[in-house]
Formats: sequence, structure tokens, C-alpha cells
Amino acid sequence: MQLRRQRITAIAGELKGWTARVDAAAAQIAALTARKTEARGELLALEHIPAEIAEKRLRLLDLLNDAEHARQMANDELATAENAVKAAQTEARAADQALSGAREERARADAVLAAQRERLEETVVKAREALDCAPSELAAKAEHETGDALPPLDQAEAKVEKLKREREQLGGVNLRAEEEADECEARLTSLTGEKNDLEEAIARLRQGIGSLNREGRERLLAAFETVNKNFEKLFTSLFGGGEARLTLTESDDPLEAGLEILARPPGKRLQSMSLLSGGEQALTAMALIFAVFLVNPAPVCVLDEVDAPLDDANVERFCNLLDEMTRMTETRFLVITHHALTMSRMDRLIGVTMQERGISQLVAVDLAGAERVLAAQAAE
Repeated sequence: MQLRRQRITAIAGELKGWTARVDAAAAQIAALTARKTEARGELLALEHIPAEIAEKRLRLLDLLNDAEHARQMANDELATAENAVKAAQTEARAADQALSGAREERARADAVLAAQRERLEETVVKAREALDCAPSELAAKAEHETGDALPPLDQAEAKVEKLKREREQLGGVNLRAEEEADECEARLTSLTGEKNDLEEAIARLRQGIGSLNREGRERLLAAFETVNKNFEKLFTSLFGGGEARLTLTESDDPLEAGLEILARPPGKRLQSMSLLSGGEQALTAMALIFAVFLVNPAPVCVLDEVDAPLDDANVERFCNLLDEMTRMTETRFLVITHHALTMSRMDRLIGVTMQERGISQLVAVDLAGAERVLAAQAAE
């Protein structure tokens, strides 16, 4: 009889336990149902975001393609203009040479003409001195009429030889030298005008390229200063002190310069990032990534095991920085991690478990909701 009463008592206790479990399961089902409703609401609220992001990305790609196309066209036009200038310069040099030759021919012709005039004057003078008559009177004075017999052959040959020697001394005469000079001058004037037009076009192109480069430098320097300030602030926050900065290297032109990261964790000297330890490099890289992220934050940010090389103290600093970034921006951070400390600081956990061999199952836990439930139960 006593055993029976004990068994009844045990059964009553088990019944009470099962009743409590049923109540707890019902409460959990209600909580999961509420979370499902909330998740569906969030999903509906976020469905349009990927489309907006894709549209914004396409617009940015179009702008980038237009800018690249404009830059390529400007380069092509500049190359074409420079080739045209070279060709114009070559033609101008050829025209200068042709003009110089024409001027020499003209000067030679002028000299020959002057010599012939002097020779004619000398002949006239000699004729007057020798025959005392004008040149027009020589034929009549020589009694040589049209149709009369020629003078003796030896005299004619001697005269011909004399005329040949005089002709050889005079050299060739270009009767079209003046016309050719005028043509060369007209062509030179046309080429000079074309050359001036090309030089003006090249100057305008270079001015446009200089304006684009100047605007690019201004924007790059402004973004660089903002990122550098954010990097210094985040580095100091992550390391609990020290200093860090970004510097442009290898060129005075920001568009062609390289980037060097200098960091000094607490207790160390200022040095390049490559000389830091693995954990220090990871923290420095996080500070730089978030510094750039603050300039142009995105709606969603995925961090894949960035805390793997960090110890517990640095993981705590990383989580504090992540909380600060969450407050400063409207970005949703998705963190992939195996670190228990990082998981404990998240709002929601989504994991994969294998309760049975070969069968994986997703498990989701709302830590923030659980904290609120515990706080409410503690208040009651």
C-alpha cells in the first residue's frame, strides 16, 4: 500500500512536470509564432532594398562607363590632334623648304636679269663706242637684210661658242619662279591657319583634361582626409591608444600615388602595417575597412570570420566597435564566426546543427528577444 502511494505521488509529480513542460512549449510556440510574424514583416520591409541597390549599382556603372568613354574619347582626340599637328609641322617644313628654294631661284633669276641688263647696256655702250649707232641701227649698218646670206661659218661658230660660254656663265633661268613663289606663299598661309586651329583644339583638350584631373584630385584628397580621420579614430578605439595614419607615396600627384599604412600600437614605435603581428594587422585592417565604410555606408555588411586571429580582449574591442558602427549607421551586419564571445554579443544567432548523423538543421536564436523575455520575467 505504501509503495502504491509512493507510485501515485511520483506519477503526480511527473504529471506536474509534464504539465509545466506543456505550458513552456506553448509559451515557446507563441514566442516563435510572434518571431515568425515579426520576421515576415521585416522581410516585406526589406524586399525592395535589393532592387534599389541593384538600380543604384546600375546607375553608378553607367556613370562610370560614361566617364571612361569620355576619357577614352578625349585621349583619342588628343592623339589625333597631336598626329595632325605633327603632319602639319612636316608639311610646314616642306613648304618652308620649297619656299626657300623658290626664293633662291627668284634671287638667281633677278641676278641673271640684272646681269643681262648690264650686259645689254655694255653691248649698247660698246656698239655706240665701236659703231657709233644705236642697236636698232646695227642690222642696217651691217647691211644685213632679212633673207640675206649668213656670215661666214667660222665667225658664226665663234659667235655661237661665245654665246654658249656666256649662257653657261649665266646658269639656268626659271621663268616661273615668281608664280611658284606665290603658290608656295598661299599654301603656307593655308597650312599656318590649319596649324593654328589644331593648336587651339589641342589647348582646349588639354584644358579639359586638366580640369577633370583637378576635380579628381580635389575629390580624392577630400575623401582621403575623411578616411584618414576615421581611421585614426577607429584605430585608437580598437587598440585603446596608439596612433595610425594613411600616407600617399611614390608620387606628388594623388591620382598616381600609392598608399602606405603606418600604425603604432600602444607601447610600440610607428611602423608600416606589414611589420605588425597577425592580430595587430587584423585590427588595423578592420579600422581601415570601417573608416572607408563610414564615408559611404552600405545597407548590409558581411564579415566572414574577421575575429579568427584575435584573442578574447581584442574580440571584445571588435564587438564594441561593431556596436558603435551599428549606432552610427543604419547598416545590418552579418557576422560569420566560431568565437563564443562574438556570438554572445549578437542580436540574433543562426547556426547549423547535426543532431542525427547526415541530417543538418538550421537553428535560430533571438538573443535580444530572449533578454527582453528574461528581463520581463525578472520584473514579475
